[in-house]
Amino acid sequence: MTTSEVPSEPQGPLAGYRVLELGSTVAGPFCGRLLADFGAEVIKVEPPKGDAVRSMGKRLDGRSLYAASILRNKALVSIDLDTEGGRELVQEMVADCDVLVENFKPGSMERWGLGYEELARINPGLVMVRISGFGQDGPYANRPGYGVIAEAMSGLRHLTGDPDRPPSRMATSLTDYITGLYAAFGVALALLERKVSGRGQMIDAVLYESAFSFMEPWIPAFEKLGHIAERSGSGLPESTPNNLYPTGDGDYIHIAAPGDSVFGRLVDAIGLPDLAEDPRFATAVDRSRNEQDIDGLIANWTSSRTIPTIERILVEHQVPVAPIYTIADLFQDAHVQDRGAIVNAPDVELGSIAMAGVVPRLSATPGRILFAGGEVGSNTREVLEDTFGIDSGRVDSLIQSGAIFEREESK
Repeated sequence: MTTSEVPSEPQGPLAGYRVLELGSTVAGPFCGRLLADFGAEVIKVEPPKGDAVRSMGKRLDGRSLYAASILRNKALVSIDLDTEGGRELVQEMVADCDVLVENFKPGSMERWGLGYEELARINPGLVMVRISGFGQDGPYANRPGYGVIAEAMSGLRHLTGDPDRPPSRMATSLTDYITGLYAAFGVALALLERKVSGRGQMIDAVLYESAFSFMEPWIPAFEKLGHIAERSGSGLPESTPNNLYPTGDGDYIHIAAPGDSVFGRLVDAIGLPDLAEDPRFATAVDRSRNEQDIDGLIANWTSSRTIPTIERILVEHQVPVAPIYTIADLFQDAHVQDRGAIVNAPDVELGSIAMAGVVPRLSATPGRILFAGGEVGSNTREVLEDTFGIDSGRVDSLIQSGAIFEREESK
C-alpha cells in the first residue's frame, strides 16, 4: 500500500457511513478512530502543520508513534479552515457525509460558518459531534479546557492518588478517552434514531461531564449523607479487601475479594478459613468497617511469598489477583498474545507498528485495523477527486491558494 492509497470496501457494522473528522489532539481523533475501527469511512481533516496529536508521544525518525495509532484506518486530508476556500470545501463535503466530529472551542465552528444550524440546512441527516471542555452553553462554555483541566473540575482528579499527597494523574489522556468513547456511543445512538426519523442531531459531548459520570457512587453519598470522598491510595472504599499487598520479592500484587463467596475462597487460600465467620469480616459491610485489620492479615501472608507463588495459589482458589504490569510485561504475556490484544498494523515506512487491538470484540461483525495512520495530507487529492468528485483543476487551484495541502509523496 502506498501512502496515498485509501481503503476500499470497508467492513464492519458501520460500513457505509462516512465520517468527517475535524477534531484535534485526543478526544475527537479517538472518537473517529473508534468509528473507523468498525468500518466507518473516516476522513480526517487537519491543518497543513498537522494535528496537535502529531507532537505528542514518543517519536521515531521525527514521526509520532502515538499519531500512527490514533489516526489508523483514516484517510488523511489537509484543509486550512482559516481560508475561505477551505471552509467552503468542508461545507461541500458535509453534504455527502453522515457524521461530523469536531472539538474546537465553542463558537469556532459558528465563526467559520460551520455551526450545526448551517450544516443541518445543507444536510438534514447530519449527525454532528461537538466535543468541548465544558459544553456548548453555560457559564464556562467559552473556557479553554484540555482533558486534564476538565478532570480536575469533575471531582475525579481529587480521588486519584494517595491521601497524604497532592492529587495524582494517569500518564495518559484519561478524560479525553472517556469523552471520545461517549461521543462514539452517541454517534451510534443518533444513527439508530435517524433510521426512524430520517433526521440527524447534535451530540454535545463534554469533557468534565464525561469524567464526572465516573463519580457515580459518590454523588448520592454527598447529597444524602454529606460525604465527601477522598483519595484512598491503592484501595477502593467500601470494597474490601481490594488493595495492593507487599510481596516477599520486594514488589506488590493486587488482590480483590470484596464479595462474600470470593472472600471465603481467599481466606481458605491463605490458611485462615475461620475469618469467613469472624464477626469483623462476615459480610462486605463488616469488612469495609474493618479494612485495616483484614488488609493486615492478608499482607502478612503475601509478604512471605513471591508474586508467582501468590498468583498460582490464588488463581487455583479462583480469587482475582494480578501483578502490576508494565507495558513490557504486556508484550510478553501469553494471554495478551493469544487474544491478539496487541496488533501489528501495516505501515508504509516502518513495515508495521504495534498498537492496541480493536475493542469490543463483536462475534459477527468485528472491527479491524487496516493500516497505521500516515502523514499529513497523504490522501488529500484522492479523497477530494474520487470520493467527492471535485475536478482535478479545482484541486490544483485550492493547493495553489493554500486552502488545502497535498503531501509530495502522494502526487
